[in-house]
Amino acid sequence: MTLDEDLTLIDRLRLREFPAVPGRSGMVESGPGYHIAGLRVSEEFWDADAAEVAEAEEEFTAELTALVQALSLRWGAPETVDLTAQLERSAQGLPVRPPLDTLCGYVPRMQGWRVQGRWIGVGVGQGARELPFQLVAAIGEEGV
Repeated sequence: MTLDEDLTLIDRLRLREFPAVPGRSGMVESGPGYHIAGLRVSEEFWDADAAEVAEAEEEFTAELTALVQALSLRWGAPETVDLTAQLERSAQGLPVRPPLDTLCGYVPRMQGWRVQGRWIGVGVGQGARELPFQLVAAIGEEGV
């Protein structure tokens, strides 16, 4: 997707009601209080050398930077949300609010905004070295 397509999808999800039960449609996972969209997903890196992984990480970081800049023009500077505490809570079997419960497993930190009663976050993650990079957007209830 292009940057404009990413922004359009974020706008649509920001305005969409949250479903009562979890579900998936294409690259969008939704449930009570959240939507998570995979904006871009790389290939897997099972047999990749370090240079390939580094190149992909640079590309995804650049795309995230462009997306954050575009969203910041709309909503101001983002807050950085470090998901380490949520990952630790999840590992201990403690509750973590959606969508952070899902995101904390592969996105270490997100850039987020509070807009019209919703929290909008974007980030890049990789669940493990051999897994793909993912550029994600998440929309949750404002109290995230």
